[in-house]
Amino acid sequence: MKKCFRIKKSQDFERIIHHRKSVANKSFVLYYFPNEMHLRVGFSVSKKLGKAHLRNKIKRQVRMMAQEIFDKDRSCDYIIIVRKQYLRNDYQSNYQMLESLYKKTL
Repeated sequence: MKKCFRIKKSQDFERIIHHRKSVANKSFVLYYFPNEMHLRVGFSVSKKLGKAHLRNKIKRQVRMMAQEIFDKDRSCDYIIIVRKQYLRNDYQSNYQMLESLYKKTL
């Protein structure tokens, strides 16, 4: 996923989370908010999930999942918050969980 499609500023995170449109399951919380530009995605992985190398691995995996699942033509902002249950599941089940959350936002 290119950097122009990522949300990085804390102000953007706060604005999207403040509107409280979200769906959740055991592994993820997905906040969403329509925008005027293009698809943007932000990722949040807590320090409770592990050390930096593990959190970076999780972010890389979730970034790849989002790249495959999310429709790039849709103009919406998403924030994906990874929960601790993510570590207990394998990649395929996490992928399906994220895909089901995305479909709920359509």
